[in-house]
Amino acid sequence: MFIQVINSKRNNKVYTSKFLTESYRQNGKVKHRVLANLSKVPEDIINNINAVIKRKQLIKIEDLKKGQGKNCGGLLFALEIAKRLGIVSALGNSRNAKITLLQIFARIFTQGSQRNIINNWINNQAVEEILKIEDLKLDDLYKNLDYLSENQTNIEKKIFKLRTGDSEIKTIYLYDVTSSYLEGTKNELADYGYNRDKKIGKMQIVIGLLCDQDGYPVSIEVFKGNTSDTSTVCSQLEKLDKKFGVKNVIFVGDKGMIKSSQIEHLNSETYRWKYITSITKAQIKTLIKENVIQLSMFDEKLCEVQNEDMRYILRRNPVRATEIQLNRNQKLEKIKQKIELKNLYLQQHPKAKDDTAVKEINEQIKKYKFNNQTLNIEIENRKITLNIDTENYESLSELDGCYVIKTDVITQISDIKTIHNRYKDLAQVESAFRTIKTGLEEIRPIYFQTENHTRGHVFICMLAYMIAKYVRNEIKNTVFTLKSVFDSMDNIQYSVHKFENAEIKLLPTELLTHQIEIIEKFKIKLPANL
Repeated sequence: MFIQVINSKRNNKVYTSKFLTESYRQNGKVKHRVLANLSKVPEDIINNINAVIKRKQLIKIEDLKKGQGKNCGGLLFALEIAKRLGIVSALGNSRNAKITLLQIFARIFTQGSQRNIINNWINNQAVEEILKIEDLKLDDLYKNLDYLSENQTNIEKKIFKLRTGDSEIKTIYLYDVTSSYLEGTKNELADYGYNRDKKIGKMQIVIGLLCDQDGYPVSIEVFKGNTSDTSTVCSQLEKLDKKFGVKNVIFVGDKGMIKSSQIEHLNSETYRWKYITSITKAQIKTLIKENVIQLSMFDEKLCEVQNEDMRYILRRNPVRATEIQLNRNQKLEKIKQKIELKNLYLQQHPKAKDDTAVKEINEQIKKYKFNNQTLNIEIENRKITLNIDTENYESLSELDGCYVIKTDVITQISDIKTIHNRYKDLAQVESAFRTIKTGLEEIRPIYFQTENHTRGHVFICMLAYMIAKYVRNEIKNTVFTLKSVFDSMDNIQYSVHKFENAEIKLLPTELLTHQIEIIEKFKIKLPANL
C-alpha cells in the first residue's frame, strides 16, 4: 500500500491528485488498484497515513477502523441511467437540478411523501456523497416542485433534443390520458370527473401523457379533474408543433381520444397531420349496416377495407373473444344465483316485499349491461323467473374480440401490419400509467394542494418512469424484475474506514452474484470509493 501522486495539466494549470493505492498480483503480474481518493484530505493527515504505511504499522485497508456506511448502489445506478437518457444534462448543475434528481430517485426507491424523504429515506442514502446536496430541508423539496412546474417546458425540450440528437425526428406519437384521485378537496386542480380509479366520492386530476413510438415519454400535462379526454388533444398537437418542432406527425390515440373534431383539427391547414385510432362497437355495427364491412371479414388475420380516403383494418382476437364470452356467461350465472337466493328469501319471509327483490335483480341486470330484450324477469306467486331470449343472447357474441382500426395514413406510407402495430403501441402508454400509478412509483393518492406542486410532482413521476422504462427494456427476457433490479442495487452500501480525523468511504470489492449480473448487463462501472 502506498500514496500515489498524479500531476495533470489542463488549461495551463497543474492539478495534483492523491490516491491510496494497493499493489497485488494477478496471473504473475503486479497490478495496482485505487482504494481511496485522498485529494481533498488535509496534507497533515496524508503525511500521517504515509508515515504509518512506511513504518509498516498498517498493511491493509481493513486494518483501519471500520464503520457501516449508507446505501449508494441504487443512487449510482439510477444516476448513470439518467445520464444516458439526457435527464442530467437537461437539468444542468444547479442546486435545483440536484434536488430534482433526488426527488426522481426517491420516487423510484421509496415512493413516500416529501416529509418521508427528509425524515427517513435520505438518512440511509449517500445523498451528500453522490448528488452533492447538503443541508436539505423539507421546504427545499416543495420549492423544487415550484421550480419544476415553471421550467417543465424547457426541461422537456432539452431532453427531447438530446434524445433525438441529429437524427431525423420521429413521426409517430402515442397519446392517452388517465386520472388520479386526491386526498382532500383543496387541490387547485381538483374536480369530480370520470374516475378511472373507482374511488367514489374522491376528487381527481386528469393526466395526459405523450410518448414517442418507442414508448418513451415526451411530455406530460395535468388538467382539471373534470376535463374530457378529447379536449386534451389540441394542446398535445400544439406542443409537437411549437415546442418540439415536429412537422410531420402520425398521431395515435384510442377511440375515446380521437373523434370528429380532433380529426378536423389534425387535418387542418395548420398541421395537415395523420392519425391512427379505433372505433366503437356501435360504429362497427353502423359500418356493417351500411355494407362498408361484413361480419365475415373479422378473422385472426388482419383484413383491410378502404372507403374513400379512409382505411379500416379489421381483426378478431380469438383469445379476447373467449375471455368476453366466459365473462358474459359468469355474469349470467351470478344473476341466476341471485334469483335463487331471492326466491328462497321470499319463501322463508312471507312479509318480505317481492317488488324489492325484483328491483334488486333488475339493477344487477342493468349493471351487467344486459338489455330487456335479452334478459327479462317475471314474478308470479312470489316466485321470480328469468326469461332468456336465446337468439338475442347468442347475438351478443357476434363482435366478441372484434376491433376496427381507423386511419387516414395512405398505404404508400404504412402497410396494414405497420398501422396495426402502431395502434397496439398504445399499450406502452397504458404500461407507463400502470408503473406511475399502481406499480413502481405509486403516484396515488396525491396530497398536494397547489397547482405548481401537483404539476411538479407529476413531472417528477414522468422522469422517474423514463428511467424505469430504460431498465425494463434492458431486462426483457431475463429473470430480473424492475423492482428486483432497483432493490438489488440499492442494497449496495459503502463502508467507512477512519484514520484520525479523515474518513475513507469504500464500495465493496465483492458483490452478490445477482448484483454483478445487473452491473454487467447495464455495463455500469461502480467507483472504488466516494
